[in-house]
Amino acid sequence: MIFSRPANESQARKWVWGILAGIVALQLYYVRAMLAALLLFTVGFSLVALVGLVIFIMDRAGQRSLAWVEAHSGPAVRVARRGWILAEDISRRPFRRPRSEPAQ
Repeated sequence: MIFSRPANESQARKWVWGILAGIVALQLYYVRAMLAALLLFTVGFSLVALVGLVIFIMDRAGQRSLAWVEAHSGPAVRVARRGWILAEDISRRPFRRPRSEPAQ
């Protein structure tokens, strides 16, 4: 049986009053607003974590595939690797020159 009988009447009354207090609390606007906010934040943080996980998995897959191609290929991969290093170098450079007007 799912619900067992309480040992005595006072314990049964505590359960009844507790359930009634829970029902009354759910009728209050503030409690409903807080539960709705909790639900929205839970969904939002779950989506952010999911996007982060997908990006992490894609990065790992890209690294492994580059390593596999590098191990199974010859000079063409070295050229591709140089292009990748050049792209990283260009992306790290500042947008403005050191002696430009806003930099001084």
